[in-house]
Amino acid sequence: MNLLTISKIRDGTVIDHIPSGKALEVLRIIGVRSGSRERVSMAMNVESSKMGRKDIVKVEGKYIGEEELNRISLIAPEATINIIENYEIVRKFKVSLPERVEGILKCPNRNCISNDPREPVLARFRVENSGGVVARCEYCGKKVYEIERYLV
Repeated sequence: MNLLTISKIRDGTVIDHIPSGKALEVLRIIGVRSGSRERVSMAMNVESSKMGRKDIVKVEGKYIGEEELNRISLIAPEATINIIENYEIVRKFKVSLPERVEGILKCPNRNCISNDPREPVLARFRVENSGGVVARCEYCGKKVYEIERYLV
């Protein structure tokens, strides 16, 4: 029998149902890096009846904002967010994939106007989930399949 032991957090955020192997990217998105002061628990490749294998991230004392949720939803569209206060779940919800994102992805097309430093435009993408998350640049139409490679 495999036993998973991760202690509860007093206040903060638990991100569950992250696709296996994506926890480090989620930590990057929420700003947890080497030298960060937050207390973090992370489990990778744990068994899941729903997903087969999944990752889990717990961050003490940190609540994530809407932009971070949008970024997480792009790489983990099935993720569940638990907001913890005084060791109790006070809010639980699934991330929702935004229809459109602006300024959080970089277009892979070098010739796209959004990559020209002389143009004052932010990269904008339409997002769809048809068996996998795909973002389409609103300026040049280039599709992005490997979302985490183009997160800014």
